[in-house]
Amino acid sequence: MRAIVLLVILAALTWGATTSGIVLDKTTQKPIADAIVISCGKEYRTDVNGTFTVPSSKLIGVRAVGYDRKFYTTGGKMVLNRFIPKALYLSSFGANSSKLMGNAKHLICNTEINALVIDIKMDRGQVAFKTANPIANKIGAQDLILFKDLKKFVADLKKEGIYTIGRIVVFKDTPLITAYPQWGVKKDDGTLFKDKEGLYWIDASRTDAHKYVLDIAAETAAAGFDEIQFDYVRFPDRKGIKFSVENTQANRVKAISGFLEAARTRLTPYNIFISADIFGYVSWHNADIEIGQRVDALAPYVDYLSPMLYPSGFNAGIPGFPNPVKANYEIVKHSLDKALLKSGNSPLNYRPWLQAFRDYAFDRRIYGEKEIRDQIRASEDFGSCGWILWNPRNVYTGAGLIKL
Repeated sequence: MRAIVLLVILAALTWGATTSGIVLDKTTQKPIADAIVISCGKEYRTDVNGTFTVPSSKLIGVRAVGYDRKFYTTGGKMVLNRFIPKALYLSSFGANSSKLMGNAKHLICNTEINALVIDIKMDRGQVAFKTANPIANKIGAQDLILFKDLKKFVADLKKEGIYTIGRIVVFKDTPLITAYPQWGVKKDDGTLFKDKEGLYWIDASRTDAHKYVLDIAAETAAAGFDEIQFDYVRFPDRKGIKFSVENTQANRVKAISGFLEAARTRLTPYNIFISADIFGYVSWHNADIEIGQRVDALAPYVDYLSPMLYPSGFNAGIPGFPNPVKANYEIVKHSLDKALLKSGNSPLNYRPWLQAFRDYAFDRRIYGEKEIRDQIRASEDFGSCGWILWNPRNVYTGAGLIKL
């Protein structure tokens, strides 16, 4: 009887055990308020003094916007390094090309570039690494495996000091909808909707379809990436389509923000940064422009919002600047300013996509030194947590970049 009582007491003490600490900026030794602390699979925040008390855990994760992420085995003093990612995008093919990856690493060694965004779940629904996910294997999403050992690939990049961002295409997924048409976006006549590329989309309002994408994201996080970036986290921008709920702004926004909320919960144990790509014009509208993206609704569930601010994509310009490719600084700066007014958080919660490809919509200009630097300067004047250069061909030069 005495042994049973002792066990009960010990269990109660264990259940109530807590760990306290303080999170500091490594350079200034000043406290970091609102830093994220992960313990026992749940997320907590530091107070204005950088302090926290959380349930005891064998491993405690710590991160903060504008900083890196760390893991600690005990409480007490925890320090984070300031870190501002300046990234290039590489497709899964580019990341496995010795030429394209070699060029990217050359720029990392010789310019301010210090991060890579790499496709993991690709635009056509293929999962680029060998996954144990039974659905991915069933539907043909493993027909092309480009990363034979994803953990080693990520670990090798991290040894070189490269910040790694895994890009997950969320709701554009032909293999999944081919196998599970009940989860697809429909046309008004009830048949499956195809976009202009002939691809199927997941109906974002079908929460039962979310698990598949979240499982892939969790496996990607477990491979060691610093950040998971969700792209195509929206409804198709097309008229005459139907969802499992009434096609209203409220329902669209609820579906997209609901997915990101579920993603944050699912990925919490990995202490991984979470970001989401959004249309550039979303910054300029109070409504969701019929795709479910509204910055005020999405911002609470991600660490970073990444508006796609390619001037060539601003077909109607912005107020005062009808020709966006002649106003690269203004497109980026004013769009970020507008987004911040709507989200009410911090400039550090933004990391925009910038154009590093030839204009296709206006005067066909090559985006070189001035065009790229003007965009970067606008992002930095705004105070964003870095930026990402996009070139769909994965071809980059040092144009517009600061040399080391």
